[in-house]
Amino acid sequence: MSKRKIALIGVGVIVIGIILVKIFAPSKSKNGIETTAVTKQTITENVSSSGKIKANASVDLHFQALGNLAWVGVQEGDSVTQFQAIASLDKQELEKNLIKALRDYSKERNDFEQDKLDTYRYPAMTDTIKRILEKNQWDLEKAIIDVELETIALKWATLTTPISGIITHIDDPIAGVNVTAASTFTVVDPQTIVFTANVDEVDVGKVKLGQTATINLDAFPNKTFTGSVSKIAFAAEISAGGATVFPVEISFSDIKDLRIGLNGDVTIKTNEAVDTISVNNDAVKESSDAKYVIKKVGKQYEKVTVKTGLSGASETQVFDGVTPGDQVVIKGFENLPKNLQ
Repeated sequence: MSKRKIALIGVGVIVIGIILVKIFAPSKSKNGIETTAVTKQTITENVSSSGKIKANASVDLHFQALGNLAWVGVQEGDSVTQFQAIASLDKQELEKNLIKALRDYSKERNDFEQDKLDTYRYPAMTDTIKRILEKNQWDLEKAIIDVELETIALKWATLTTPISGIITHIDDPIAGVNVTAASTFTVVDPQTIVFTANVDEVDVGKVKLGQTATINLDAFPNKTFTGSVSKIAFAAEISAGGATVFPVEISFSDIKDLRIGLNGDVTIKTNEAVDTISVNNDAVKESSDAKYVIKKVGKQYEKVTVKTGLSGASETQVFDGVTPGDQVVIKGFENLPKNLQ
């Protein structure tokens, strides 16, 4: 291809670009009225809110009894499996109590059996003998319960986790200290991480399960996370500002790098219109009975009633009244004739 042809093609591309810019870019007349072109594009309707990351499976574990912490088998950040033992109290006293309860049970059992043999030698069963046997039965049952209670206490001396996950907090990480009722071991399952946002009651009707969402976290300003709506609360809550909101959960597509408590913002795509006629949001006005735009026809302006659809961040879908390429007013409405204001 000759240099002359290349130059001509380049000039042609520049000319076409200038023409397109003049057609679709906002134009401002001397009287301060600014217009822009009607276009065809994809309009996305979104619902936005702020929130933070939490885990649906998270447990705070406490010992059922007080005592000396004899063993801690985990550290913060360790992974654990379901029913894994993570810490234990000193069991010496508990084991001795269980042995004592077992011996008391053995004694009561022997007394019970011996009294049965002694009283049943005589065929005539008196009320006194019946009461003796009943008392022996009660003493035996009490001894059995004591053994069961000591067994439970010994079992509770070992702390196990009911879920798999990561140890995120330990109040007493060193053995040898006395634990209190407030001493806590926290386990979080990272596979259940979600982003929870409070959606205003005005917007919650647009949100549906499965809708896609993009999440921007303060901790990762240059990264966008994706997910989908997995839960919409049935009951409303009152926000700190007094607004009525509904908690909405978004499940992440990828949980890598995520941490509990990270704050951020979510944008949920609630609807989308592809390749549709649209006008700038500023062009759409509303009267008592209809919505309209001011269209420029030649050097004149006229009011055109329109039916609108989705509204995006900057564009609104329109179904009639205008076509792509039409110029509509977006600024300077106060400079129009009175009948068009």
